[in-house]
Amino acid sequence: MMGMRILILNGPNLNLLGRREPSIYGTRSMEQVLLDIQRAHPELYLEYYQSNHEGDLIDWIQTYGVKGEKSMVNGIVLNAGGYTHTSVALRDAVACSQVPVVEVHISDITAREDFRRVSLMSDVCAHTIMGHGVDGYLEGVEWIIKQTSENK
Repeated sequence: MMGMRILILNGPNLNLLGRREPSIYGTRSMEQVLLDIQRAHPELYLEYYQSNHEGDLIDWIQTYGVKGEKSMVNGIVLNAGGYTHTSVALRDAVACSQVPVVEVHISDITAREDFRRVSLMSDVCAHTIMGHGVDGYLEGVEWIIKQTSENK
């Protein structure tokens, strides 16, 4: 497992995690979530990026998820935020990824407003985790670890 690299990529408004609508998204900040993941898996190299801009997220997926690029990772944990429901361009970038992408949603999007119930990402992601709060990020990382270990 040494040397395994995982990218955690967050979309719009997730920079406010821990402060934004705590009844839905909880009170833990992303910094706390990342520390918990690193404590659980000190052997991992975690890369983290958050952007409110669609093109930035696409660039990161293309740079980190396409084999042969300078900074390939073993997998990507993606919480696309609101772009989950609207971005065909982000979906297409995920579809081009040559590493597994795990879709994470803090809340259960199927139990929310009608416009949030459809994910454009699910059918191009290797796995989806929703409704497990911020623990979904750790679950996504562990899913990638397990898949990578089984496919060796």
